[in-house]
Amino acid sequence: MKRRTMIKTLAAATLAGVLMAGGAYAQEVIKLGASAPKSGPLAGGAEVSHWPAIKLWLHDVNARGGIDVGGKKMPVEVIEYDDRTSGEEAIKNIQRLATVDKVDFLVAPYATGLNLATAPLIAKYGYPQLAATAVTDGVDEFAKRWPNSFWLLGTSASFAESVADVLVKLRDKGAIGDKVAVVNVADAFGIELMNAGKPAMEAAGFEIVYETSYPLGQQDFAPIISAAQAAEPDAFVAFSYPGDTFGLSAQAKIANLDVGAFYVGVATAFPAYLGANGAAAEGVLGAGAVNPDAPGMAEWRARHKDVTGVDADYWASAMTYSSLQILEQAISKVGSLDKAAVTEAIKGGTFDTVLGEMTLDGNVNRKFWTVGQWQGGKFYGVASTGIGGEAEPVAKNGWE
Repeated sequence: MKRRTMIKTLAAATLAGVLMAGGAYAQEVIKLGASAPKSGPLAGGAEVSHWPAIKLWLHDVNARGGIDVGGKKMPVEVIEYDDRTSGEEAIKNIQRLATVDKVDFLVAPYATGLNLATAPLIAKYGYPQLAATAVTDGVDEFAKRWPNSFWLLGTSASFAESVADVLVKLRDKGAIGDKVAVVNVADAFGIELMNAGKPAMEAAGFEIVYETSYPLGQQDFAPIISAAQAAEPDAFVAFSYPGDTFGLSAQAKIANLDVGAFYVGVATAFPAYLGANGAAAEGVLGAGAVNPDAPGMAEWRARHKDVTGVDADYWASAMTYSSLQILEQAISKVGSLDKAAVTEAIKGGTFDTVLGEMTLDGNVNRKFWTVGQWQGGKFYGVASTGIGGEAEPVAKNGWE
């Protein structure tokens, strides 16, 4: 089902002018298409990191009168479709947005698999694809294959290798030993991370005492935690999606899994993770992060809650919002809605975002947070690819 969302802030004089024209005046808008999960296994993640960030950006840009296009302010309308966490459905949605709705630009889909599934079609229609929620080692290859695509969130190798680096830091502090249990969701995201993470941990001198994979959408994680616990690991690592992250954590808490490092993937940075686990979240490591104490971040998070009614996560929410800031600034720089010109403006450009200044090198953001940790009720970045300001990781001290 399609939903049109339009938030406008019009001056009284402008509104009066429209009324005086007897309704003959039609407000020109920029049409932005969005296809992402509202149902299916990834809907929970999209409803935290994707859809609210779009809503906030739409509110902010239209509160300013719209995007400046060649000296003219143009408000933005978003046309939304549910891809049902299905690559096939996502492709149909992009096709419809391009050919039926004839949108001017697109919000990139949610998650790695859906971005990869739709990338050829997005390229066919010439839209810039600012993938804010995809983690893959193929970023350089994909940027060459689809020169209109831009990859913002990072690479699997960087995320997985950073997990190994954090474990080394904890081992050096005496918080953990050498034995690690590692599991992954069996899709493109999880498989890539496992393929990069296991060798990185082994190269760092860790012994993998338990490993397994599980299908996307699995509900029962008790057998996995039980088998991992039997292997007596010093650290537990899961390359997981939101439902898995919550399920694995709940079972680890029930089983009182005794490890000095507990890492789960996507959704560890969700405020709901802290809400579900309370004090037991302290010391839990997870994928991505932000610096919650960075200038402007607290104000942005407060505005996110005020406008959308939900808290931003501590990772991809800000990146999704930043991707739309990049699109907005590129449109204004070009001064038109020409997709090819806007795509060229994004390449190699430097943009002001909620995450700070961002430069795309070869269509790829090279500086990003890789590992975060719950410390004192906030999710702090403890590893990055050169951002700086990382917090020191601490040992997981029980589940109470």
